[in-house]
Amino acid sequence: PLWKQTHPDRSPDAELADGQVLSVAGVELTVLHTPGHAPGAVCLHVPALGALFSGDTLFAGGPGATGRSYSHFPTIVESIRERLLTLPGDTVVHTGHGETTTLGAEAPHLQEWIDRGF
Repeated sequence: PLWKQTHPDRSPDAELADGQVLSVAGVELTVLHTPGHAPGAVCLHVPALGALFSGDTLFAGGPGATGRSYSHFPTIVESIRERLLTLPGDTVVHTGHGETTTLGAEAPHLQEWIDRGF
């Protein structure tokens, strides 16, 4: 797997599972498996704060990069459509890089991203 390629001498501290709920400082975060950028990519949804930590799955302006051998554009689009855009539109997206956005601001552009292919 990808982990072993990048960290050959270290195991993960713990595994995450889709739907798993983590408690951090008394706030619950739900793990959403969102493959596409990488096979094991996840986002963390924090309903109590109206927030999503999207890592490299979704940015302001489109999906994360899928040009690597382990990435797949149709898969990231499916993750965004089925896992993220089903959350409330006013959810604030804290991206892995760049500006924050909201799901409602990004949702209307999904077809544009599909048409451009990245």
